[in-house]
Amino acid sequence: MEVSVNQDNFSILECFSSPTRIRIIELLNERPMNIRSLSEALDIKPPIVTRHIQMLEQAGIVASELIAGKRGQQKLCSLKLEQMVLNFRSQIHNKKPSVQKYDVMIPVGMYADYEVKPSCGLASEHSMLGMCDDPRYFADPVHRDARVVWFSSGFIEYRIPNYMLYNEQASSLEVSLEICSETPCSSSHLQPSDIVFSFNGIDVAVWTFPGKIGKGTAIFTPQWWHKDIQHGVMKHIRVNEQGTFIDGVLVSNMTIDALSLCADEEIVMRISSRSDAKRCGGVTLFGSGFGNYNQDIHCTITCK
Repeated sequence: MEVSVNQDNFSILECFSSPTRIRIIELLNERPMNIRSLSEALDIKPPIVTRHIQMLEQAGIVASELIAGKRGQQKLCSLKLEQMVLNFRSQIHNKKPSVQKYDVMIPVGMYADYEVKPSCGLASEHSMLGMCDDPRYFADPVHRDARVVWFSSGFIEYRIPNYMLYNEQASSLEVSLEICSETPCSSSHLQPSDIVFSFNGIDVAVWTFPGKIGKGTAIFTPQWWHKDIQHGVMKHIRVNEQGTFIDGVLVSNMTIDALSLCADEEIVMRISSRSDAKRCGGVTLFGSGFGNYNQDIHCTITCK
């Protein structure tokens, strides 16, 4: 998200003038929390926390949703933004070109192609889909219901719908997803894994999952799920005119122009754990109904 430093954006910039709101952002960076948990961590009353959260929501920094709690519904808060760029030298006198964004959510089970090795498997919010460690079930049409997918090596491929018009040019492609290494059926100890992200056959980034993350109770993982691996980490991949970024950090010089995005042509995204990698620890993808974020694969194309 880019924000020009001017009076029009005062409500956004004001969010960072309060130590309490900064602390809330720090807490939510660790995990989603409800109002009561934030109140206890901050040692302030819940109504005051609510007012701070409302301000952060209006600025688009925090997102909240109502979920079932022990005593009725509770408001669960999580960070919505991965990064914010402040523009101090905005073009005041020149009219900004119009920007068009196309968003789509892709369930983790809606892959278009795959090549996986055991340990591997799929599960919906309610049950396992097929047998664990049998790649044949990845071809079963029921895979569309999957909300968690895992494999020890190989790849899984998604086709991102492209709604660009013929007179538009893509300026960025962004993908956010919850991911970790290893496989729930094989081990309770997560290993590091070199995970490759590719678009249209071009490797744009390699991210190494550090391991030792994913155990412990997750917010949305159903109770029937008895595996030790409960959640991953939220990663944000952005390819723009400057290069490829993961969580706002430049990781490669591969730009949006290299992907040759054209109107009416699907974008093929591949997520790989290659058997010849230095750290081949596999991939686990968590979608809605699993993990800590209750989110499918979120894809955004920005055009100018």
